[in-house]
Amino acid sequence: MAGSRVAYVVGTFDTKGTELRYAAELIAGAGTPVRTVDVSTSASGGGKGADVTPAEVAAHHPDGPEAVFTGDRGTAVSAMAVAFERFLTARDDLGGVFGLGGSGGTALVAPALRALPVGVPKLVVSTVAAGDVGPYVGVSDLTMMHSVTDVAGLNRISRQVIGNAAHALAGMVARPVPPAGDRPAVALTMFGVTTPCVTEVAGRLAADHDPLVFHAVGTGGRAMEALVGDGLVDAVLDITTTEICDLIAGGVFSAGPERLDVFARTGVPYVGSCGALDMVNFGARDTAPDRYADRLFYQHNEQVTLMRTSPEECREIAEFIAAKLNACDGPVRFLLPEGGVSALDAPDAPFWDPEADRVLFETLEARVRQTADRRIVRSPHHVNDPGFAAALVAAFEEVSR
Repeated sequence: MAGSRVAYVVGTFDTKGTELRYAAELIAGAGTPVRTVDVSTSASGGGKGADVTPAEVAAHHPDGPEAVFTGDRGTAVSAMAVAFERFLTARDDLGGVFGLGGSGGTALVAPALRALPVGVPKLVVSTVAAGDVGPYVGVSDLTMMHSVTDVAGLNRISRQVIGNAAHALAGMVARPVPPAGDRPAVALTMFGVTTPCVTEVAGRLAADHDPLVFHAVGTGGRAMEALVGDGLVDAVLDITTTEICDLIAGGVFSAGPERLDVFARTGVPYVGSCGALDMVNFGARDTAPDRYADRLFYQHNEQVTLMRTSPEECREIAEFIAAKLNACDGPVRFLLPEGGVSALDAPDAPFWDPEADRVLFETLEARVRQTADRRIVRSPHHVNDPGFAAALVAAFEEVSR
């Protein structure tokens, strides 16, 4: 039995009531307590039989229920999403959430699920789950299952899909994962071309810390910073800041202009470096913008093409980083690997460009306002040399005191 941990089954009962009640029955049959929540926005006030009515959810909107029941579907759905997020995040018995719907229903429940902490089970059966789910999932651990058929009644396909999803949610609620222990969590950012460095650093820290490694592909950086903002990370080794290259030059792995802002807000101990600041990421070679036709490219694989950053781009990247670091009161260390910033940036390697690296390093040194707690540190080593890993760990020990 799940005890006081309740599975919330959520959707628009005026149109999806049959399917939602079916899921709720299966979850309850598995021994997990269930509470059904109707987030319908129709003038009739929703379907019948849910434990929580649309009016009860709408009352959580900051402007009251009248802000939800407007008679206009677009504004009503948006407002109900706001109300549902406030409703859901205020629950003290929440064990997990099961959602179900089409594009509108998915858009309605997803923001509330994204607002829940990582680790809280959250699953949505949706007609849109076979497409681009990024806007619905964000950087959360929301699980989406494709409904295959439309969510329009129970049939031999929908019964199986919804049933599997309901049992999965019941299992997650009934069998929570044991805590990982009390070692402090440290986040590290990694790319394929900085893997030796990150692996070495994580290994050196593992005895006393819980290393959380994030793949620096845009979502990785955003996920890492979201956990920092939620207070779930004690310190950061931002070894691979390459997402900033894609922001500056229009690559596909940007983490957005807010990258690094969270460290000024939280004061979490921060060690960064220039890992993979020599490359901008595109898809297949023919997807690179025409304006870059004369640039140096490296084909990582059929779907990933890397472009070497120019000295001017390195200057812009350094100015971006410097502005963000200057907003941090510390403790901050940012390390410059003079031997090269990635596996491709080394003597006899494709992206070796001492001039571009010189501009990057000198701009950082010139623009960062250094203090006792905010320092730029040069290292003679290549980013993947064990000596650079040792320098990172030493800097980490300084900022973590």
